[in-house]
Amino acid sequence: MKKVLITGAAGFLGSHLCDRFLKEGMQVIAMDNLITGDMDNLEHLLGNENFRFVRYDVTNFVHVSGELDYILHFASPASPIDYLKIPIQTLKVGSLAIHNLLGLAKEKNARIIIASTSEVYGDPTVHPQPEDYWGNVNPVGPRGVYDEAKRFQEAMTMAYHRYHGLETRIVRIFNTYGPRMRLNDGRVLPAFIGQALRGEDLTVFGDGSQTRSFCFVDDLVEGIYRLLMSDYAEPVNIGNPDEITIREFADEIIKLTGTDQKVIYRDLPVDDPKQRRPDITLARKLLKWEPRIDRSEGLKRTYEYFKSLPEEKLYQTSHNTFENYARKK
Repeated sequence: MKKVLITGAAGFLGSHLCDRFLKEGMQVIAMDNLITGDMDNLEHLLGNENFRFVRYDVTNFVHVSGELDYILHFASPASPIDYLKIPIQTLKVGSLAIHNLLGLAKEKNARIIIASTSEVYGDPTVHPQPEDYWGNVNPVGPRGVYDEAKRFQEAMTMAYHRYHGLETRIVRIFNTYGPRMRLNDGRVLPAFIGQALRGEDLTVFGDGSQTRSFCFVDDLVEGIYRLLMSDYAEPVNIGNPDEITIREFADEIIKLTGTDQKVIYRDLPVDDPKQRRPDITLARKLLKWEPRIDRSEGLKRTYEYFKSLPEEKLYQTSHNTFENYARKK
């Protein structure tokens, strides 16, 4: 039985990856320091004999006893609200942690895949974004703590691949959604649904003309699995190229939830990308992958999940809002 280490395992995406690798018949070591993760995401796995949870900060030296076949490094704050709260930790998980985990992969002769992001493209001047676009990132802006951490992480991973011959994979993840997202994480989809469920007006930042492309989590996990099992070491975009403006998306959420709230507008946060859409030509060719779940179906599943949450989670909000972020210009 193969063994896999998944960091950031109690997070939205990490917990779905735990599900998938257990389904594939592997032993899963789930590691998370629970700064942004939630044990509720893993509760259904705690009785599984092939699953073990370790609470640990991977910016410290990481040791796993015995053999290890795969490492998935998915530990990192993943929304502006989080990485504005903990900017130093965000930078450390993209630098110290990746160094620790690449070293572990080298020691164990394990294959490692790292979670990069469409944020490496910054506020792109090329649209849609292919893997060979180098990006338009402000390294000293407030989002730089996340963007540059991920860019450094890619550089370190490729250095280990080239210098040590390590088997490495890099997935550039575009906007993903689905069950187990945190309502208060500040990203647009849970923010809109949370506001609708609480009877609040939906807050759009800027004029709503900025675009995003949303990929359902099941599709993303399939792409990640295929990339890990491939022989390709350089970055691959995994996302859904079905692009929509934020204003149109707000209208979709209002229609989905059956609410009659209005849309209100606030200042656009500094360095917020104006457009975001993956070029998935490489994923289609290399992995025979493309998204299968359309947005209407994915949103329905996600909304049903959020409606099932206990009331205290519905009203859990962060004081570090995008509105406060915009004021820091």
